[in-house]
Amino acid sequence: MSAEHEQQVEVEEQPVDGVEPAGGPASAGHVAGSGTPRTAEPEQPDAAEEVEHDLDELLARAGKADEYLALAQRTQADFENFRKRMTRDVAAAEARGVGRLAKELLPALDNLGRALAAAEAEGEADGHLGTGVKLVQDELLAVLKRVGIEPFSPRGERFDPNEHEAMAQQPVEGAEAGTVVEVYQQGFRHGESVLRPARVVVAA
Repeated sequence: MSAEHEQQVEVEEQPVDGVEPAGGPASAGHVAGSGTPRTAEPEQPDAAEEVEHDLDELLARAGKADEYLALAQRTQADFENFRKRMTRDVAAAEARGVGRLAKELLPALDNLGRALAAAEAEGEADGHLGTGVKLVQDELLAVLKRVGIEPFSPRGERFDPNEHEAMAQQPVEGAEAGTVVEVYQQGFRHGESVLRPARVVVAA
């Protein structure tokens, strides 16, 4: 081989600046001994941070649930109070209406009683007129009873200014002072309320 040919071979084997010869060290981005390029490892989230984040989210939801529950309970309590108040108001209004109507009917009922007493005095209580008056009186009393209104006649009871109206006071033999000895006009009650006090004579 000539000297010129040897020099040419040596030149070919010299690496060019910045270029690795074939079969040389692995280039950047390649794993040594293989042709597979390197890939960046994904960053794994911190497990403690993830658990803490989930816990905070659950606590926030629980707080909202408690707030909604408290609101629902307050709303239910307000509605229950409103319902009870309306029930009381309706019952009170109904009682007032019944009481006013009864007070309008009581004078007519008193007149029926007087007519019946007059018929008895004339000996006609068992006649057609007396029987008719008694039937009307009984029917009116039954109607009043159906709405909770009943008469009371306190003869022999202790005088009670809340239920009785004293028309006179006089000594009566055998009667204890302060007791009702005669009833001029019977009273009427509506439940626990006195629609009209009984007019009475009290023993002195």
